[in-house]
Amino acid sequence: MPRPRMAMRRIKEVLRLKHALGLSDVAVAQGAKVARSTAKEYLDRAAAAGLSWAAAEELSEEELDRRLFVTADRRDPDRPMPDWEEVEKELRGRGVTLSLLWREYLDRAPEGYRYTQFCGRFHAWQQHARPPTMRQLHRAGETLEVDYAGMTLAVIEAGVVRAAQIFVACLPCSDLTYAEASWGQAQDDWLGAHVRAFAYIGGCAAKLVPDNLKTGITDASYWDPVLNRSYHELARHYGVAIVPARVRRPRDKASAENAVRLVEMWVLAPLRHRQFFSLTEANAAIAEKIEDWNNRPFAPPREGSRRSLFEAIERAKLKPLPKTPFVIGRWLVARVNIDYHLAVDDHFYSVPHALVHRRLDVFLTASAVAVFHRGERVASHIRSAAKAHHTTVHEHMPPAHQAMAKRTPDKLRADAAALSETIGIYVDRLLDAREHPEQGVRACLGVLRLAGAYGKDRLELACERALAAGVLSSRYLERLLKADRQHACLDAGAEDGLGPHGNLRGSAYYS
Repeated sequence: MPRPRMAMRRIKEVLRLKHALGLSDVAVAQGAKVARSTAKEYLDRAAAAGLSWAAAEELSEEELDRRLFVTADRRDPDRPMPDWEEVEKELRGRGVTLSLLWREYLDRAPEGYRYTQFCGRFHAWQQHARPPTMRQLHRAGETLEVDYAGMTLAVIEAGVVRAAQIFVACLPCSDLTYAEASWGQAQDDWLGAHVRAFAYIGGCAAKLVPDNLKTGITDASYWDPVLNRSYHELARHYGVAIVPARVRRPRDKASAENAVRLVEMWVLAPLRHRQFFSLTEANAAIAEKIEDWNNRPFAPPREGSRRSLFEAIERAKLKPLPKTPFVIGRWLVARVNIDYHLAVDDHFYSVPHALVHRRLDVFLTASAVAVFHRGERVASHIRSAAKAHHTTVHEHMPPAHQAMAKRTPDKLRADAAALSETIGIYVDRLLDAREHPEQGVRACLGVLRLAGAYGKDRLELACERALAAGVLSSRYLERLLKADRQHACLDAGAEDGLGPHGNLRGSAYYS
């Protein structure tokens, strides 16, 4: 394995002091600032390789390393070499350590490398196998990176210990960090965490860099990712662009990855022994730790803190928050049934009857249901938890259905009373006299329609006559009104009977 550059420089210095200046071994060790035994080992290796100072001076550090040490490193050519790529892949697993992988390696190859050599060779392979990384330049107010921590926080709810998920957001320019706990990583948790993160930093960055979890990204693609609709609506509301990290490319959001690590170290680890009995209590503790962390001074040579750097260079670069926070909800697609209702969470909500059989977009929140057709809102309802029930807006019905919907006993009583007190009394008694409400509704409709044909004044007189006679029938009223139209008879009192009529024979007929 290659020696560090500092070691190679000391080897050359040892050879120069010994061969060019002719110093003693003690003086060589003091001049090169190495142990005497180390200086002697370097000189012995150079002698064994046949290297003088003049020859060593012309060699590159890599070539000198190869001439002095590679032969010694290959003294055991028959030892099996681990598959370093597989070792690195296994290390990504939770709880997997180099010590565990080394023990498994020895189980397969007992004659293999000891632990120190195993680790040293693995780290040397990593340095040479990994491609160079590009240094990222973070501009103030440009990016907000978000992620979930791998570590959870125990919260006791109703006597049951639950693992709360930890959402982390970071502004890479100032490293200002936000964190909160939620019960899961569902869409409502994901969107709500973003809303509160924007509120915490007091503005909006130009772009969001999330991971590719399904609550945010429906179809992950570097070239053309498909965003979850609710997440897209959140981005539109706050005026930010969403640029997801590439799949399995944590360096695309390196600041969030580092923030997650630091939140686990400085926030979650110190809270691991505390007991929390609600999510609110846990988030209050997290907020206190996060504030301390953001105000914590940077390690030298950097000056200030995350908070002071944010206030100095980044706050002014953020876009202002919208006047109202984003309303958290989820989008659905539902088909309108023939009865101009659509089903949402087992409840039926009405839409305008002209949209029967159409597929409409539904935005569902905790308290409301909004229905959209081609981007235009066509219906709004208060959300109901009643299963298999209907919520109907009268204006959504066709005209014929609206008229039918008005035919309720109470509505008929009110309409009759509005015409006159007598008509109201007659309709009320007529409704009570029928065995089924539908029978009473039909009979009363038969009474009220007579007001249009004969006028409410004549109908009132007919109702007085019918009440006096004790007859509750719309047909009886109609016969009275027809007879009255031929020969006015309703103006006389009820005790006067029907008055003279051509078909009456009279007393003279029998004499």
